[in-house]
Amino acid sequence: MRVGITGHRGLSTEVEQQVRRALVEEVKTYDSAELVGVSCIADGPDGWFAQAVLDHGGRVEVVIPAEQYRADLPDWHHPTYDALLRQASAVHRTGLDGSGSQAHMAGSELLVDHADALLAVWDGQPARGYGGTADVVAYAERKGVPVRVLWPEGATRD
Repeated sequence: MRVGITGHRGLSTEVEQQVRRALVEEVKTYDSAELVGVSCIADGPDGWFAQAVLDHGGRVEVVIPAEQYRADLPDWHHPTYDALLRQASAVHRTGLDGSGSQAHMAGSELLVDHADALLAVWDGQPARGYGGTADVVAYAERKGVPVRVLWPEGATRD
């Protein structure tokens, strides 16, 4: 089973803890021998999901939206990004250079195209910019990829 991830970054500590637990519990529902997580491994749900898949014994495939993508992630996330990338069983690239909303959406589309299902850490609200979580969910729905939303009851984003 190939499961992709999309989700909001910059969550509060409380929401982060709830989301991390939900991701671990969700990953445990899959057979580790057949689980392939597909992720852009950004800070937040992307990285947490990828690590949960590896901890469960599954494999991770990484999507790199743009050659400059890593440089645009927070410096504190680079060691985690690098470690997850080293453990990837496959890497998919969009071929784009600059890392902006167009590249992020292209990466998300590539991710969905490689997934049998999509997990969305999503508050159900419209995207705050092109390529946001709502746009990725809409793309998955258009492509017929089942979406499972993981969002803590009563949680909000800043």
